[in-house]
Amino acid sequence: MLKITVKGRELFDERTNEFVNAKDAVLSLEHSLISLAKWESKWHKPFLGNAEKTEEEILDYIRCMTLNTNVDPGVYRLLDESNILAIKDYMSDSMSATWFSEKNNPKSKQKAVTAELIYYWMIALQIPVEFEKWHLNRLLTLIRVCNIENAPKKKMKRKDVFRQNAALNEQRRKLMNSTG
Repeated sequence: MLKITVKGRELFDERTNEFVNAKDAVLSLEHSLISLAKWESKWHKPFLGNAEKTEEEILDYIRCMTLNTNVDPGVYRLLDESNILAIKDYMSDSMSATWFSEKNNPKSKQKAVTAELIYYWMIALQIPVEFEKWHLNRLLTLIRVCNIENAPKKKMKRKDVFRQNAALNEQRRKLMNSTG
């Protein structure tokens, strides 16, 4: 979870033509599958991926990440550069010590990943639904580890099988003092 403090300041309300004092606010944010599902149910498009997002879409994702209740909607307009940078750093953090070799990382074949697809992966891999509250990157890492560990073992090439059998036969001949 990420906690950020949004500094209050004096703002001008164009509707009432008055200055308004906005107070400091502390936001508790969680980048999770739940946040992703909330955002995608509103915007009807995948959040993850390379598609550009508008400022409104990004601010709305931060709203979806917010665990606090009864947050004044104007608080999100007060986010400064340091707040946005902290949120981006938090969202990009792997939250794991696990790493993958490039062999197991087929980025070129990546398709749009939606909340429903992630829920499907969780169901297929028998990952408990409670994990939807995990940091999204950590959940995706767990899914990837499960896929790698559950992958069928690769078959040996024919020439490698012959080479292995020849070595075993030679070993047995020596052990049995045989020529045949």
